Amino acid sequence: MRLADGPVLDIGCGPGRHVLALSRVGVEAVGIESSPQFVAVARRRGASVHEGSIFDPVPMTGRWGSCLLLDGNIGIGARPESLLRRTRSLVRAGGRVLVEAAAPRTPPRGRDLRIQVDGSVGPTFSWVDVGIDRLQDLADAAGLELRRRWCAEGRWFALLVP
Repeated sequence: MRLADGPVLDIGCGPGRHVLALSRVGVEAVGIESSPQFVAVARRRGASVHEGSIFDPVPMTGRWGSCLLLDGNIGIGARPESLLRRTRSLVRAGGRVLVEAAAPRTPPRGRDLRIQVDGSVGPTFSWVDVGIDRLQDLADAAGLELRRRWCAEGRWFALLVP
């Protein structure tokens, strides 16, 4: 998250933990979340969250310094190329897209998920696992450049730029 340049949009922010962590260190951050239950949890925790789909109109389109797709959120909606295209449209020139993906050679397995946080269960949504080794092709197709990828504590990350 040290690579996140504000203002930051956390896509699929769930209970808002990344938004809160960034805010605590003085980085302007807003989450976007489609689950009303998670929006309520995040707001109760003090996170700034926009309720809605990432594919709907989003405030500050084209002016975000960074978009976050952490915790494997590149798999949201089971359309990672479309999601990356959308993030490209949201960041400003010189902006960043920070992605957490699955380990190399992870098969692109799709499934439907429901997530529970603080006793609140969100709606069912489509998901696909995206291995870090698939990101180059997905980034190219979305008009993004894969600048860097790394593994930290067994988790795989990438920095993409328009």
